[in-house]
Amino acid sequence: MQRIKMKNLFLAFTIASTVLITAITTLEAREIVPEVNAPSSFADLAEQLLPSVVNVSSTQKIEEDSNLPEMPQFPPGSPFEDFFEEFMGKRGQGGENGGMGSPALPAASLGSGFIIDAENGYIVTNNHVIRDAEEVRITLHDESTIPAEIIGRDEKIDIAVLKVDTKKHKLTDVKFGSSDKMRVGDWIVAIGNPFGLGGTVTSGIISARQRDINSGPYDDYIQTDASINRGNSGGPLFDMAGNVIGINTAIFSPTGGSVGIGFAIPSNLAKPVIDQLIKYGRTKRGWLGVRIQTVTDEIAESLGLDKAQGALIASVTEDGPAEKARLKAGDIVLKFDGKDVTDMRALPRIVAETPIEKEVTLVYWRDGKERKVKVNIGELEKAEDEGLITADGTGSQTDKTLKDFEISDVDMNVAAINETARENYNIPDDVDGVVIVKTNPRGEAAMKGLGLGDVIVEINQKPVTDPEELEKIISKAKKAQKPSVLLLVNREGDVRFVALKLEDD
Repeated sequence: MQRIKMKNLFLAFTIASTVLITAITTLEAREIVPEVNAPSSFADLAEQLLPSVVNVSSTQKIEEDSNLPEMPQFPPGSPFEDFFEEFMGKRGQGGENGGMGSPALPAASLGSGFIIDAENGYIVTNNHVIRDAEEVRITLHDESTIPAEIIGRDEKIDIAVLKVDTKKHKLTDVKFGSSDKMRVGDWIVAIGNPFGLGGTVTSGIISARQRDINSGPYDDYIQTDASINRGNSGGPLFDMAGNVIGINTAIFSPTGGSVGIGFAIPSNLAKPVIDQLIKYGRTKRGWLGVRIQTVTDEIAESLGLDKAQGALIASVTEDGPAEKARLKAGDIVLKFDGKDVTDMRALPRIVAETPIEKEVTLVYWRDGKERKVKVNIGELEKAEDEGLITADGTGSQTDKTLKDFEISDVDMNVAAINETARENYNIPDDVDGVVIVKTNPRGEAAMKGLGLGDVIVEINQKPVTDPEELEKIISKAKKAQKPSVLLLVNREGDVRFVALKLEDD
Protein backbone atom coordinates (compact mmCIF):
# COMPACT_ATOMS: atom_id res chain seq x y z
CA MET A 1 0.00 0.00 0.00
CA GLN A 2 2.86 2.29 0.92
CA ARG A 3 4.53 1.50 -2.42
CA ILE A 4 1.36 2.50 -4.32
CA LYS A 5 1.18 5.83 -2.50
CA MET A 6 4.83 6.57 -3.20
CA LYS A 7 4.35 5.61 -6.85
CA ASN A 8 1.31 7.90 -7.17
CA LEU A 9 3.16 10.73 -5.45
CA PHE A 10 6.14 10.35 -7.82
CA LEU A 11 3.79 10.33 -10.84
CA ALA A 12 2.03 13.48 -9.65
CA PHE A 13 5.36 15.25 -9.10
CA THR A 14 6.53 14.28 -12.62
CA ILE A 15 3.33 15.62 -14.21
CA ALA A 16 3.53 18.87 -12.27
CA SER A 17 7.17 19.35 -13.25
CA THR A 18 6.35 18.76 -16.90
CA VAL A 19 3.51 21.31 -16.81
CA LEU A 20 5.74 23.86 -15.08
CA ILE A 21 8.60 23.39 -17.61
CA THR A 22 6.11 23.67 -20.49
CA ALA A 23 4.68 26.90 -19.05
CA ILE A 24 8.14 28.42 -18.58
CA THR A 25 9.17 27.41 -22.11
CA THR A 26 5.99 28.93 -23.57
CA LEU A 27 6.55 32.16 -21.61
CA GLU A 28 10.16 32.37 -22.86
CA ALA A 29 9.00 31.72 -26.41
CA ARG A 30 6.51 34.56 -26.16
CA GLU A 31 9.26 36.89 -25.04
CA ILE A 32 11.46 35.89 -27.98
CA VAL A 33 8.82 36.65 -30.63
CA PRO A 34 9.33 40.31 -31.69
CA GLU A 35 6.43 42.70 -31.79
CA VAL A 36 5.37 43.52 -35.37
CA ASN A 37 4.90 47.28 -35.83
CA ALA A 38 2.57 47.00 -38.80
CA PRO A 39 0.44 50.15 -39.22
CA SER A 40 -3.22 49.56 -38.41
CA SER A 41 -4.21 52.02 -41.14
CA PHE A 42 -2.66 54.33 -43.75
CA ALA A 43 -5.72 56.61 -43.77
CA ASP A 44 -4.28 59.53 -41.78
CA LEU A 45 -1.05 59.48 -43.78
CA ALA A 46 -2.89 59.26 -47.11
CA GLU A 47 -5.19 62.14 -46.16
CA GLN A 48 -2.16 64.27 -45.34
CA LEU A 49 -0.21 63.44 -48.51
CA LEU A 50 -2.81 63.18 -51.28
CA PRO A 51 -3.10 66.98 -51.86
CA SER A 52 0.62 67.14 -52.69
CA VAL A 53 0.37 64.61 -55.56
CA VAL A 54 -0.71 65.80 -59.02
CA ASN A 55 -1.62 64.30 -62.36
CA VAL A 56 0.55 65.31 -65.31
CA SER A 57 -0.66 65.38 -68.92
CA SER A 58 1.53 66.45 -71.82
CA THR A 59 0.29 67.29 -75.29
CA GLN A 60 2.23 66.90 -78.48
CA LYS A 61 1.26 68.42 -81.81
CA ILE A 62 0.79 65.83 -84.56
CA GLU A 63 2.62 66.89 -87.70
CA GLU A 64 0.35 67.72 -90.59
CA ASP A 65 0.75 65.66 -93.74
CA SER A 66 2.77 67.86 -96.10
CA ASN A 67 1.74 65.69 -99.07
CA LEU A 68 -1.91 66.75 -98.87
CA PRO A 69 -3.02 69.13 -101.65
CA GLU A 70 -3.63 72.75 -100.77
CA MET A 71 -7.13 74.16 -100.82
CA PRO A 72 -7.98 75.28 -104.37
CA GLN A 73 -9.09 78.88 -104.83
CA PHE A 74 -12.73 79.33 -105.91
CA PRO A 75 -14.84 82.43 -106.52
CA PRO A 76 -16.78 83.53 -103.40
CA GLY A 77 -20.09 81.69 -103.16
CA SER A 78 -18.96 78.85 -105.40
CA PRO A 79 -20.65 75.49 -104.53
CA PHE A 80 -17.19 73.82 -104.71
CA GLU A 81 -15.86 76.00 -101.84
CA ASP A 82 -18.04 74.35 -99.17
CA PHE A 83 -17.29 70.88 -100.55
CA PHE A 84 -13.49 71.28 -100.40
CA GLU A 85 -13.58 72.94 -96.95
CA GLU A 86 -15.46 69.91 -95.60
CA PHE A 87 -13.12 67.45 -97.37
CA MET A 88 -9.90 69.12 -96.20
CA GLY A 89 -11.24 69.42 -92.65
CA LYS A 90 -11.81 65.67 -92.50
CA ARG A 91 -8.23 65.05 -93.73
CA GLY A 92 -6.74 66.76 -90.67
CA GLN A 93 -6.48 70.37 -91.84
CA GLY A 94 -9.67 71.46 -90.13
CA GLY A 95 -10.12 74.14 -87.49
CA GLU A 96 -12.11 74.06 -84.27
CA ASN A 97 -15.31 73.41 -86.23
CA GLY A 98 -13.78 71.50 -89.10
CA GLY A 99 -12.68 74.59 -91.04
CA MET A 100 -9.27 75.40 -92.48
CA GLY A 101 -6.11 76.43 -90.64
CA SER A 102 -6.34 74.70 -87.24
CA PRO A 103 -3.67 72.40 -85.76
CA ALA A 104 -4.04 68.64 -85.74
CA LEU A 105 -5.46 66.91 -82.68
CA PRO A 106 -2.94 66.53 -79.83
CA ALA A 107 -1.87 63.25 -78.30
CA ALA A 108 -1.89 63.11 -74.46
CA SER A 109 0.13 61.04 -72.03
CA LEU A 110 -0.73 60.70 -68.37
CA GLY A 111 1.67 60.46 -65.47
CA SER A 112 2.15 61.65 -61.92
CA GLY A 113 4.13 64.27 -60.05
CA PHE A 114 4.40 65.88 -56.63
CA ILE A 115 4.76 69.42 -55.28
CA ILE A 116 8.07 70.18 -53.56
CA ASP A 117 7.68 73.97 -53.17
CA ALA A 118 4.16 75.32 -52.65
CA GLU A 119 5.30 78.94 -52.52
CA ASN A 120 7.14 78.92 -55.86
CA GLY A 121 5.07 76.21 -57.56
CA TYR A 122 7.81 73.63 -58.25
CA ILE A 123 6.69 70.11 -59.18
CA VAL A 124 8.79 66.99 -59.81
CA THR A 125 7.95 64.25 -62.31
CA ASN A 126 9.74 61.83 -64.66
CA ASN A 127 11.33 63.17 -67.83
CA HIS A 128 9.69 60.45 -69.93
CA VAL A 129 6.24 61.71 -68.83
CA ILE A 130 6.79 65.10 -70.52
CA ARG A 131 9.26 64.09 -73.24
CA ASP A 132 8.67 65.92 -76.59
CA ALA A 133 5.77 67.84 -75.02
CA GLU A 134 4.60 71.15 -76.45
CA GLU A 135 2.26 71.81 -73.55
CA VAL A 136 2.11 70.40 -70.03
CA ARG A 137 -0.93 70.60 -67.77
CA ILE A 138 -1.25 69.75 -64.09
CA THR A 139 -4.41 68.46 -62.43
CA LEU A 140 -4.46 69.17 -58.70
CA HIS A 141 -6.14 67.12 -55.98
CA ASP A 142 -9.20 69.43 -56.12
CA GLU A 143 -9.58 68.52 -59.85
CA SER A 144 -8.57 71.98 -61.09
CA THR A 145 -6.25 71.96 -64.12
CA ILE A 146 -3.51 74.55 -64.72
CA PRO A 147 -0.71 74.92 -67.29
CA ALA A 148 2.88 74.16 -66.27
CA GLU A 149 6.26 75.35 -67.51
CA ILE A 150 9.19 72.95 -67.95
CA ILE A 151 12.06 74.34 -65.86
CA GLY A 152 14.61 71.62 -66.61
CA ARG A 153 15.03 67.93 -67.31
CA ASP A 154 17.63 65.21 -66.93
CA GLU A 155 17.52 62.13 -69.14
CA LYS A 156 20.26 60.26 -67.28
CA ILE A 157 18.15 59.60 -64.18
CA ASP A 158 14.78 60.45 -65.80
CA ILE A 159 13.74 63.54 -63.81
CA ALA A 160 12.01 66.77 -64.81
CA VAL A 161 11.06 69.88 -62.83
CA LEU A 162 7.88 71.84 -63.67
CA LYS A 163 6.57 75.19 -62.42
CA VAL A 164 2.98 76.41 -62.05
CA ASP A 165 1.43 79.76 -61.15
CA THR A 166 0.52 79.78 -57.47
CA LYS A 167 -1.57 82.98 -57.43
CA LYS A 168 -4.96 81.36 -58.00
CA HIS A 169 -4.34 77.98 -56.37
CA LYS A 170 -3.36 76.90 -52.89
CA LEU A 171 -0.73 74.18 -53.09
CA THR A 172 0.46 71.60 -50.55
CA ASP A 173 4.06 70.48 -50.71
CA VAL A 174 6.07 67.58 -49.27
CA LYS A 175 9.66 67.28 -48.11
CA PHE A 176 12.43 64.89 -49.10
CA GLY A 177 13.66 62.30 -46.63
CA SER A 178 16.89 60.29 -46.68
CA SER A 179 16.71 57.21 -48.87
CA ASP A 180 20.04 56.05 -47.43
CA LYS A 181 18.38 55.49 -44.04
CA MET A 182 15.75 53.15 -45.49
CA ARG A 183 16.21 49.42 -44.99
CA VAL A 184 14.90 46.38 -46.80
CA GLY A 185 11.59 45.50 -45.15
CA ASP A 186 10.60 49.07 -44.21
CA TRP A 187 6.99 50.08 -44.88
CA ILE A 188 6.38 52.59 -47.71
CA VAL A 189 3.38 54.25 -49.41
CA ALA A 190 3.14 55.07 -53.14
CA ILE A 191 0.68 57.64 -54.51
CA GLY A 192 0.09 58.25 -58.22
CA ASN A 193 -2.20 58.26 -61.21
CA PRO A 194 -2.37 54.65 -62.51
CA PHE A 195 -4.12 54.30 -65.88
CA GLY A 196 -5.34 57.91 -65.57
CA LEU A 197 -7.74 57.05 -62.74
CA GLY A 198 -6.60 59.89 -60.46
CA GLY A 199 -5.01 59.92 -57.01
CA THR A 200 -4.48 56.31 -55.93
CA VAL A 201 -2.74 55.07 -52.76
CA THR A 202 -0.89 51.74 -52.51
CA SER A 203 1.38 50.38 -49.81
CA GLY A 204 4.12 47.80 -49.42
CA ILE A 205 7.68 47.40 -48.27
CA ILE A 206 11.14 48.03 -49.66
CA SER A 207 12.05 44.76 -51.36
CA ALA A 208 15.65 45.61 -52.27
CA ARG A 209 18.08 48.49 -52.66
CA GLN A 210 20.77 49.54 -55.16
CA ARG A 211 19.12 47.75 -58.08
CA ASP A 212 20.77 48.12 -61.50
CA ILE A 213 18.18 47.73 -64.30
CA ASN A 214 20.52 48.88 -67.10
CA SER A 215 18.61 52.09 -67.75
CA GLY A 216 21.53 54.48 -67.34
CA PRO A 217 24.96 55.17 -65.84
CA TYR A 218 23.58 56.04 -62.40
CA ASP A 219 21.23 53.12 -61.76
CA ASP A 220 20.70 52.77 -58.01
CA TYR A 221 16.99 52.00 -57.72
CA ILE A 222 14.84 51.19 -54.71
CA GLN A 223 12.73 48.10 -55.42
CA THR A 224 9.27 47.87 -53.87
CA ASP A 225 6.31 45.49 -53.90
CA ALA A 226 3.76 48.33 -53.63
CA SER A 227 1.43 48.23 -56.63
CA ILE A 228 2.85 50.54 -59.30
CA ASN A 229 1.30 50.65 -62.77
CA ARG A 230 1.46 52.76 -65.91
CA GLY A 231 0.62 56.31 -64.90
CA ASN A 232 2.39 56.04 -61.56
CA SER A 233 5.57 57.31 -63.26
CA GLY A 234 6.82 60.47 -61.58
CA GLY A 235 4.80 59.89 -58.42
CA PRO A 236 6.33 59.85 -54.93
CA LEU A 237 7.31 56.97 -52.69
CA PHE A 238 6.83 57.95 -49.03
CA ASP A 239 8.20 56.66 -45.74
CA MET A 240 5.93 56.36 -42.70
CA ALA A 241 6.79 59.93 -41.65
CA GLY A 242 5.41 61.31 -44.93
CA ASN A 243 8.81 62.15 -46.45
CA VAL A 244 9.61 61.43 -50.10
CA ILE A 245 12.30 58.75 -50.25
CA GLY A 246 11.86 57.82 -53.91
CA ILE A 247 10.35 58.75 -57.29
CA ASN A 248 8.43 55.90 -58.94
CA THR A 249 9.92 55.39 -62.39
CA ALA A 250 9.74 51.85 -63.76
CA ILE A 251 8.14 48.45 -63.29
CA PHE A 252 9.10 44.93 -64.25
CA SER A 253 6.08 43.31 -65.84
CA PRO A 254 5.49 40.77 -68.61
CA THR A 255 1.86 41.94 -68.87
CA GLY A 256 2.15 45.71 -68.47
CA GLY A 257 0.43 45.61 -65.09
CA SER A 258 1.85 45.42 -61.58
CA VAL A 259 3.40 42.11 -60.55
CA GLY A 260 4.92 43.49 -57.37
CA ILE A 261 8.26 44.63 -58.79
CA GLY A 262 8.48 48.41 -59.01
CA PHE A 263 11.52 50.70 -59.06
CA ALA A 264 11.99 54.19 -57.66
CA ILE A 265 14.83 56.72 -57.96
CA PRO A 266 16.28 57.21 -54.45
CA SER A 267 15.70 60.69 -53.01
CA ASN A 268 19.40 61.10 -52.19
CA LEU A 269 20.24 60.60 -55.87
CA ALA A 270 17.40 62.78 -57.14
CA LYS A 271 17.64 65.75 -54.76
CA PRO A 272 20.98 67.20 -55.99
CA VAL A 273 19.80 66.91 -59.60
CA ILE A 274 16.49 68.64 -58.80
CA ASP A 275 18.35 71.47 -57.05
CA GLN A 276 20.56 71.95 -60.13
CA LEU A 277 17.58 71.95 -62.51
CA ILE A 278 15.87 74.65 -60.44
CA LYS A 279 19.04 76.74 -60.12
CA TYR A 280 20.54 76.36 -63.61
CA GLY A 281 17.79 74.83 -65.76
CA ARG A 282 20.14 71.92 -66.48
CA THR A 283 22.48 69.55 -64.69
CA LYS A 284 26.13 70.24 -63.85
CA ARG A 285 27.70 66.90 -63.01
CA GLY A 286 31.26 66.31 -61.98
CA TRP A 287 33.57 64.69 -64.55
CA LEU A 288 36.85 62.82 -64.03
CA GLY A 289 37.68 62.05 -67.67
CA VAL A 290 38.22 58.29 -67.57
CA ARG A 291 36.69 55.14 -68.98
CA ILE A 292 36.36 52.50 -66.29
CA GLN A 293 35.58 48.82 -66.02
CA THR A 294 34.94 46.20 -63.34
CA VAL A 295 37.83 44.84 -61.32
CA THR A 296 37.44 41.06 -61.56
CA ASP A 297 39.20 38.58 -59.29
CA GLU A 298 41.61 37.77 -62.12
CA ILE A 299 42.44 41.43 -62.79
CA ALA A 300 42.93 42.09 -59.08
CA GLU A 301 45.28 39.12 -58.87
CA SER A 302 47.19 40.26 -61.97
CA LEU A 303 47.77 43.71 -60.45
CA GLY A 304 48.67 42.44 -56.98
CA LEU A 305 45.49 43.62 -55.26
CA ASP A 306 44.34 41.38 -52.41
CA LYS A 307 40.68 41.44 -53.48
CA ALA A 308 38.44 42.69 -56.30
CA GLN A 309 37.50 46.28 -55.42
CA GLY A 310 37.48 49.78 -56.85
CA ALA A 311 37.16 50.91 -60.48
CA LEU A 312 39.80 50.05 -63.08
CA ILE A 313 40.77 52.90 -65.41
CA ALA A 314 40.68 51.52 -68.96
CA SER A 315 41.56 54.79 -70.70
CA VAL A 316 42.09 58.45 -69.89
CA THR A 317 40.52 61.30 -71.88
CA GLU A 318 43.01 63.70 -73.42
CA ASP A 319 43.18 67.04 -71.55
CA GLY A 320 40.67 65.73 -69.00
CA PRO A 321 41.02 66.11 -65.21
CA ALA A 322 42.48 62.60 -64.79
CA GLU A 323 45.18 63.11 -67.43
CA LYS A 324 46.15 66.44 -65.88
CA ALA A 325 46.52 64.61 -62.55
CA ARG A 326 48.76 62.05 -64.33
CA LEU A 327 46.43 59.10 -63.81
CA LYS A 328 46.77 56.41 -66.46
CA ALA A 329 45.22 53.22 -67.78
CA GLY A 330 45.69 50.35 -65.35
CA ASP A 331 45.27 52.44 -62.20
CA ILE A 332 42.50 51.25 -59.86
CA VAL A 333 40.55 54.00 -58.07
CA LEU A 334 40.01 52.93 -54.45
CA LYS A 335 38.80 56.16 -52.80
CA PHE A 336 37.41 59.40 -54.16
CA ASP A 337 37.04 62.52 -52.01
CA GLY A 338 37.11 60.44 -48.83
CA LYS A 339 34.49 57.95 -50.06
CA ASP A 340 35.30 54.28 -50.63
CA VAL A 341 34.85 53.06 -54.20
CA THR A 342 33.52 49.60 -53.43
CA ASP A 343 32.98 48.67 -57.08
CA MET A 344 32.93 50.17 -60.57
CA ARG A 345 29.29 51.33 -60.34
CA ALA A 346 29.99 53.46 -57.28
CA LEU A 347 32.50 55.80 -58.93
CA PRO A 348 30.28 57.52 -61.58
CA ARG A 349 27.70 58.52 -58.97
CA ILE A 350 30.29 59.81 -56.49
CA VAL A 351 32.03 61.85 -59.19
CA ALA A 352 28.73 63.16 -60.61
CA GLU A 353 27.69 64.51 -57.21
CA THR A 354 31.00 66.35 -56.73
CA PRO A 355 30.89 70.14 -57.31
CA ILE A 356 32.55 71.41 -60.49
CA GLU A 357 36.15 72.67 -60.06
CA LYS A 358 36.46 71.17 -56.58
CA GLU A 359 39.90 69.78 -55.78
CA VAL A 360 39.55 66.27 -54.37
CA THR A 361 41.96 63.63 -53.11
CA LEU A 362 41.91 60.39 -55.11
CA VAL A 363 43.47 57.19 -53.75
CA TYR A 364 44.50 54.67 -56.41
CA TRP A 365 46.46 51.44 -56.84
CA ARG A 366 49.52 51.31 -59.10
CA ASP A 367 52.58 49.03 -59.21
CA GLY A 368 51.46 47.05 -56.19
CA LYS A 369 50.86 49.91 -53.76
CA GLU A 370 48.42 52.69 -52.88
CA ARG A 371 49.08 56.23 -54.08
CA LYS A 372 47.34 59.60 -53.68
CA VAL A 373 46.79 62.48 -56.09
CA LYS A 374 44.84 65.77 -56.18
CA VAL A 375 42.30 66.13 -59.00
CA ASN A 376 40.33 69.22 -60.09
CA ILE A 377 36.87 68.04 -61.18
CA GLY A 378 35.53 69.04 -64.60
CA GLU A 379 31.96 69.31 -65.93
CA LEU A 380 30.40 66.28 -67.62
CA GLU A 381 27.92 68.21 -69.77
CA LYS A 382 30.67 70.48 -71.11
CA ALA A 383 32.76 67.43 -72.04
CA GLU A 384 29.77 65.93 -73.87
CA ASP A 385 29.16 69.17 -75.79
CA GLU A 386 32.80 69.24 -76.85
CA GLY A 387 32.63 65.62 -78.10
CA LEU A 388 35.19 64.29 -75.62
CA ILE A 389 32.99 61.31 -74.70
CA THR A 390 32.69 58.69 -77.46
CA ALA A 391 30.62 55.56 -78.04
CA ASP A 392 31.69 51.93 -77.79
CA GLY A 393 32.75 49.81 -80.77
CA THR A 394 32.36 46.13 -81.56
CA GLY A 395 34.38 43.36 -83.20
CA SER A 396 33.81 39.96 -84.79
CA GLN A 397 35.36 36.51 -84.63
CA THR A 398 37.44 35.49 -87.69
CA ASP A 399 39.78 36.73 -90.40
CA LYS A 400 42.01 35.08 -93.02
CA THR A 401 43.42 38.11 -94.85
CA LEU A 402 46.57 38.52 -92.73
CA LYS A 403 49.45 36.22 -91.89
CA ASP A 404 48.68 35.12 -88.39
CA PHE A 405 50.65 33.88 -85.40
CA GLU A 406 48.97 31.27 -83.20
CA ILE A 407 49.01 31.64 -79.41
CA SER A 408 47.59 28.33 -78.26
CA ASP A 409 47.76 29.12 -74.54
CA VAL A 410 44.85 31.57 -74.91
CA ASP A 411 43.24 30.14 -78.11
CA MET A 412 43.73 33.07 -80.48
CA ASN A 413 45.76 34.11 -83.52
CA VAL A 414 47.34 37.55 -83.84
CA ALA A 415 49.17 39.48 -86.52
CA ALA A 416 51.47 42.47 -86.78
CA ILE A 417 49.72 45.72 -87.68
CA ASN A 418 50.51 46.80 -91.24
CA GLU A 419 48.75 48.94 -93.81
CA THR A 420 46.40 46.06 -94.72
CA ALA A 421 45.41 45.57 -91.08
CA ARG A 422 44.82 49.28 -90.59
CA GLU A 423 42.63 49.40 -93.69
CA ASN A 424 40.67 46.22 -92.89
CA TYR A 425 39.98 47.11 -89.26
CA ASN A 426 40.00 50.91 -89.35
CA ILE A 427 42.98 51.02 -86.98
CA PRO A 428 44.16 54.65 -86.64
CA ASP A 429 47.80 55.51 -87.32
CA ASP A 430 48.34 56.45 -83.67
CA VAL A 431 47.27 52.99 -82.39
CA ASP A 432 50.06 50.41 -82.12
CA GLY A 433 50.03 46.80 -80.95
CA VAL A 434 49.08 43.44 -82.42
CA VAL A 435 45.70 42.71 -84.00
CA ILE A 436 43.57 39.65 -83.29
CA VAL A 437 42.72 37.83 -86.55
CA LYS A 438 41.19 34.62 -85.22
CA THR A 439 39.74 33.19 -82.01
CA ASN A 440 38.55 29.76 -80.98
CA PRO A 441 34.84 30.23 -80.13
CA ARG A 442 35.29 27.96 -77.10
CA GLY A 443 38.68 29.34 -76.10
CA GLU A 444 39.70 31.68 -73.31
CA ALA A 445 40.09 34.78 -75.52
CA ALA A 446 36.63 34.41 -77.10
CA MET A 447 35.04 33.65 -73.73
CA LYS A 448 36.38 36.98 -72.46
CA GLY A 449 34.82 38.82 -75.41
CA LEU A 450 37.91 39.28 -77.60
CA GLY A 451 37.43 39.04 -81.35
CA LEU A 452 38.49 39.93 -84.85
CA GLY A 453 40.05 43.39 -85.16
CA ASP A 454 40.72 43.97 -81.48
CA VAL A 455 44.17 45.49 -80.95
CA ILE A 456 46.28 44.28 -78.01
CA VAL A 457 48.15 47.41 -76.95
CA GLU A 458 49.81 46.15 -73.77
CA ILE A 459 50.39 42.92 -71.90
CA ASN A 460 51.00 43.05 -68.15
CA GLN A 461 51.17 46.86 -68.53
CA LYS A 462 54.04 46.69 -71.06
CA PRO A 463 53.59 47.89 -74.68
CA VAL A 464 53.68 45.12 -77.31
CA THR A 465 53.91 45.38 -81.12
CA ASP A 466 55.38 42.01 -82.12
CA PRO A 467 53.22 38.81 -82.12
CA GLU A 468 56.25 36.67 -81.17
CA GLU A 469 56.99 38.95 -78.23
CA LEU A 470 53.38 38.61 -77.07
CA GLU A 471 53.62 34.82 -77.28
CA LYS A 472 56.91 34.78 -75.33
CA ILE A 473 55.48 36.86 -72.49
CA ILE A 474 52.44 34.59 -72.23
CA SER A 475 54.60 31.46 -72.35
CA LYS A 476 56.96 32.84 -69.71
CA ALA A 477 54.05 33.73 -67.41
CA LYS A 478 52.65 30.23 -67.77
CA LYS A 479 56.01 28.61 -66.94
CA ALA A 480 56.21 30.84 -63.87
CA GLN A 481 52.78 29.42 -62.89
CA LYS A 482 51.10 32.81 -63.13
CA PRO A 483 47.31 32.31 -63.07
CA SER A 484 46.62 34.96 -65.74
CA VAL A 485 47.95 37.72 -67.95
CA LEU A 486 46.48 41.21 -68.24
CA LEU A 487 45.86 42.68 -71.70
CA LEU A 488 45.03 46.27 -72.60
CA VAL A 489 42.78 46.05 -75.66
CA ASN A 490 41.70 48.79 -78.06
CA ARG A 491 38.44 48.15 -79.93
CA GLU A 492 37.68 51.00 -82.35
CA GLY A 493 38.72 53.59 -79.80
CA ASP A 494 37.21 51.87 -76.79
CA VAL A 495 40.09 50.80 -74.52
CA ARG A 496 39.64 48.22 -71.75
CA PHE A 497 41.58 45.66 -69.72
CA VAL A 498 41.01 41.93 -70.13
CA ALA A 499 42.52 39.23 -67.90
CA LEU A 500 43.09 35.88 -69.62
CA LYS A 501 43.46 32.71 -67.55
CA LEU A 502 46.45 30.48 -68.18
CA GLU A 503 45.26 26.92 -67.78
CA ASP A 504 47.67 24.07 -66.99
CA ASP A 505 48.25 21.64 -69.86
